[in-house]
Amino acid sequence: MNRRSLEKLRTDRRLAGRKGWISKADLAQETLELPDTGGKIAERDADARPDDASAGPPGVGAPSAR
Repeated sequence: MNRRSLEKLRTDRRLAGRKGWISKADLAQETLELPDTGGKIAERDADARPDDASAGPPGVGAPSAR
């Protein structure tokens, strides 16, 4: 396995808990260095209301009249 691939695996959350794999200090430092992606969050549509039955998938929302 080449060095670049191994570096990517060091911070994999599934492997980070392995004893001796990565120190807690190194993992904390790597976490702090992650880029902020908060700007990629989509804006909620101002017209959509949570109580609007047409906003969700069929069968979800207000009960249908029988």
